[in-house]
Amino acid sequence: MTNYFIVPGLGNSGPDHWQTHFENSGDNFYRIDQNEWDAPASRDWIENIETTLSNYDLSTVVLIGHSLGCTAIANWAKEHKKVIKGALLVAPSDLEAPRYTFPTVGFDRVPLDKINFKTIVVASSNDEWVSLERAKFFADHWGSEFYNIGEAGHINAVSGYGEWPAGLEILKRFG
Repeated sequence: MTNYFIVPGLGNSGPDHWQTHFENSGDNFYRIDQNEWDAPASRDWIENIETTLSNYDLSTVVLIGHSLGCTAIANWAKEHKKVIKGALLVAPSDLEAPRYTFPTVGFDRVPLDKINFKTIVVASSNDEWVSLERAKFFADHWGSEFYNIGEAGHINAVSGYGEWPAGLEILKRFG
């Protein structure tokens, strides 16, 4: 059985967000809660991922990140170098873009180290927080499969991604 761990981005994912729908869709979906959602510290997020996963067989783990959660997963992978079943990385925010001015600590740049487990990056052609070119750049460096799903905004509830059956289908690629 696969265990799916949801890693939301800045501000957490609200009740209409696809991550919340995923979490409510089955017994083996879990949200990794963070102590601080609005002014996050990278160190805390990395350690919360590590602590949560320490109780699971890593060969059964798939992380599901959105936005800043993708960077948290990439940072966790870089630091802990553990091998899991995989990670779905949706709409990774470009932390170096001029308009990304959120109060974060340690989330200064997106790590570009190859991730040593299967990853899939899903991006949109009109995401206000990452250009399609930058999302592809991150995917190439991480060694990820890359999907451009067209004009989907930031792939969140605001852009119409509440229930996201196509996202659940992509998860099946992890076996």
